[in-house]
Amino acid sequence: MTGQRRAVLIAGPTASGKSALALERARMSGGLIINADSMQVYDTLRVVTARPDAEDEALAVHRLYGTVPASERFSTGQWVRAVGDVLAGADCGREVIFVGGTGLYFDALTNGFADVPEVDARLTLEVQQEIQELGEAERMALLRAEDPDTANRLKVADPQRVTRAIAVKRATGRTLSSYQVDQRPGLLSGWTLERMLLDPDREVLRERIARRFATMFETGAVAEVEALRRMRLDPSLPAMKAIGVREISDWLDGQMDRERAISLATIATQQYAKRQRTWFRNRMGDWPQVEAGLYRR
Repeated sequence: MTGQRRAVLIAGPTASGKSALALERARMSGGLIINADSMQVYDTLRVVTARPDAEDEALAVHRLYGTVPASERFSTGQWVRAVGDVLAGADCGREVIFVGGTGLYFDALTNGFADVPEVDARLTLEVQQEIQELGEAERMALLRAEDPDTANRLKVADPQRVTRAIAVKRATGRTLSSYQVDQRPGLLSGWTLERMLLDPDREVLRERIARRFATMFETGAVAEVEALRRMRLDPSLPAMKAIGVREISDWLDGQMDRERAISLATIATQQYAKRQRTWFRNRMGDWPQVEAGLYRR
């Protein structure tokens, strides 16, 4: 269709080369890069979250990187609204490149999003504590009492999903399923889309993750965690849960040596990449896969 807006969607696990591929594409097309990673939205932690550095940002227009204070929580709904603002102000003829590892963000762009209100972290913690000793059958029974529609949709009473559904019901008086019925269309409905899913060899990815975190330790990650600690933030905030923050904090407190901190952060990152790949395989299995070996991020 003539005049139809165009977007490139680049997804993949951490350290797979997404940022470098997006930058290469932007330099060729003059495109606008929009962050689709839930941790890279926060300020303070540029190195720890592997945000593009200042040199890369100077080569193409980047949006929604480091724009949210570490002291705040930034939901998927808030990200969708922020993207809408960026798109509204962008040249309609310019290619837009979304890049990141947060599957829910891409899902919201293409399939729509249920705008569920944010739930107070203290209430979420209370629900987590309430169900932590329950078996799967007991969790499912509790969920069925609070939100039977969600319970009927879940094959397994996953603690995280049960916590979310119950917390939403108690916070708002509405079930999570009722919000999902009102799901809004994807922001990119009607756009021409080019999808790319980076899927590097597992062992190659593990090695890259190990090298990257060791490099982070030497190139500013420690100073970022020190700055975060000085803010004395709530430990439950997303920025405080970024991989590397706890490990470096424990090293700063003398609870472990440098090598141990790097090892634990590397293992945590590798486990996170595995979870990402599982999500992408289950939810984005029809996306064209791209060999990422040539890209440095």
